[in-house]
Amino acid sequence: MSAVARVSVCAAVVGAAVWISGPTAWADIVPGGKGTGSETQANTDQKDQTVSVTAGAVVYDTSKNGSGQSAGSVTPTTTWTPPACYYAPKYTPATLKAYLEPIWEAESTGYEWDAQQRDRYVKGHPYKDFNKAKTGKGYWWDSYVTQGREGDPGALACTKPIFWVDTGTAPPADIPQAVTPKVLAELAYNEIRVPSTRVTLAPADATKVNLPTWAWLDGAEFKPVSVTASVPLLGISATATAEPYSLKIDPGTSDAVTYPASGVCDFNNGRIGEPYANGKADQTPPCGVKYLHSSGNGSFPLKATITWKIHWKGSDGNGDDLPDGEFGATQNVAVQEIQAVNR
Repeated sequence: MSAVARVSVCAAVVGAAVWISGPTAWADIVPGGKGTGSETQANTDQKDQTVSVTAGAVVYDTSKNGSGQSAGSVTPTTTWTPPACYYAPKYTPATLKAYLEPIWEAESTGYEWDAQQRDRYVKGHPYKDFNKAKTGKGYWWDSYVTQGREGDPGALACTKPIFWVDTGTAPPADIPQAVTPKVLAELAYNEIRVPSTRVTLAPADATKVNLPTWAWLDGAEFKPVSVTASVPLLGISATATAEPYSLKIDPGTSDAVTYPASGVCDFNNGRIGEPYANGKADQTPPCGVKYLHSSGNGSFPLKATITWKIHWKGSDGNGDDLPDGEFGATQNVAVQEIQAVNR
């Protein structure tokens, strides 16, 4: 049985776990009172304390996301990025009036701007009296900045004035950042977290020059992860799912050979690479590296980067692929000059 509790936490906790006691029922509210967009709510399951957190109108369910201190966000492999800002419901007629009228009365924005605003929202060009006649039949939409993108120049792209959308009606087609299942999927992409890509090596502590070193990842840690973004006020949602696809090994030096030669190891039956076992000393590792020179008194920075295939599915039945994402980690590998056989 799900319930919702309002909690006093910073908007920056989107995607983080919040522990809540004494949940209360969902209230019919509009996020972001007075235009701040900073009201945060958490949707919890009383049985397992699964938490969804939101700042503003969009709720993120991160219960199936990657977690832990080593988890990180994926970087798109193309020039595409999730939207840095978006439009979603923010005000009822009454709350928009409560937000705008004090600004006008303060005269801090200038007579001309105030007059234009009154003409737009009060005098019927195109809205009359803050659309009070449509109370309960829709919401005023305004812009929000995507969490973590506050300093991004793209956050300044949402410059449309506050606009009205009737319940059950699609937002204007000329506002591509207005929330739809597709936009929610792109916002969910921004919240995806995947586990660290530190690989297990054999030999583990220090490898040897000209000795094939086996590399693999614990398959139990590399499962699909997903984030669902939704707008409860509109009854729409979308889930973005990331599935591990391949591992690329960069030995940290040009004096090395990778297995396979491309350095890209594919996932096979839920894992990458194969754990080394006794009796495999004469075999070529399906995933690994061979260093041709010693690292001396130091080490080589081996970088392991996983590519994640990402796709989405929306509450409207639509879905598609999103750009692949990458997440990598570096680990130091000491390479000794001693010739040896791994037994």
